[in-house]
Amino acid sequence: MRVFADRYPQVRMWVFPELHLDSAEPWRNPDEFATPLDDERLAALGDLARELGVWLVPGSVYERGDDGSIYNTSLVYSPEGERVSTYRKIFPWRPAEVSTPGSSFEVFDMPGYGRVGMSICYDVWYPEHTRHLAWMGAELVLNLVQTGTSDREQELTIVRGNAIMNQVWIASINSAAPTGRGRSLLVDPQGVVRAACPESGPEVLTVLVNFEDATAARQYGTGAISRPWSQFRQEDAPIPLPLYGGRIDPAVWNSEAPAAIPSPAEEPPLPQAPLATVTSAIPVVDAAAEAPSGGALALTPHLDTSAIPVIPRN
Repeated sequence: MRVFADRYPQVRMWVFPELHLDSAEPWRNPDEFATPLDDERLAALGDLARELGVWLVPGSVYERGDDGSIYNTSLVYSPEGERVSTYRKIFPWRPAEVSTPGSSFEVFDMPGYGRVGMSICYDVWYPEHTRHLAWMGAELVLNLVQTGTSDREQELTIVRGNAIMNQVWIASINSAAPTGRGRSLLVDPQGVVRAACPESGPEVLTVLVNFEDATAARQYGTGAISRPWSQFRQEDAPIPLPLYGGRIDPAVWNSEAPAAIPSPAEEPPLPQAPLATVTSAIPVVDAAAEAPSGGALALTPHLDTSAIPVIPRN
């Protein structure tokens, strides 16, 4: 990690894949890897983030909860070394994965940058998951993955679909071989693949993330036309959803940040950001420094490493 940080000093966030710290396969017995979150080995990750002055997402770990249950849990550390987010995977890959499902969605704020939502592997196969994160204001979703199965190709399509439907950045960070099939990628809120690892071997992927691209997509539309977060009017009747025993309530749909975006006629155009997307392992430092908004992120899959620079907001 210190070598990576020295090589890519402009990167503000480093992201690693699912179960990266354990080097564990999801279908193996998690009991041999499970640890409480106050374990001193995990505390050392906060010390490392503070030492390097970066946001650190070291993948997920098998967490032993206070009740003895074992969860697949992601961790996020701030540049101050604080653990600012923990998320328990809601959709374990059953029947192979035997960890206990989590029950709450998780977002956290990167001051000066934007809001980030957490997702682990199979979560992305459930459209409700990414939609809830976007509804909670996430502009970037980090999907930590350990997919070593033949459906990685379909998973890549699902990632793009989630980005388009929810007008949100999505980074899918998969383990490299032999535990995973690699091919990590970053998709923007228009569904465009901004950067991708082409093979299953170890790689570092760096790319520039402009958080305001999500705001622009929601305000002006995907393809400058479709605005799903502005679909409902306050006076619209609720829509029953028998599958969930619930409904879509327009008043609730419109209550959070994505839906609270004014129409193009009500708001002046957003400033143009320079095209500084980094598709190689060498980020464009000067362009990133002049960009008016966004940030750099480094996705680091199980040595299939990804790094994404993020542009700060003014």
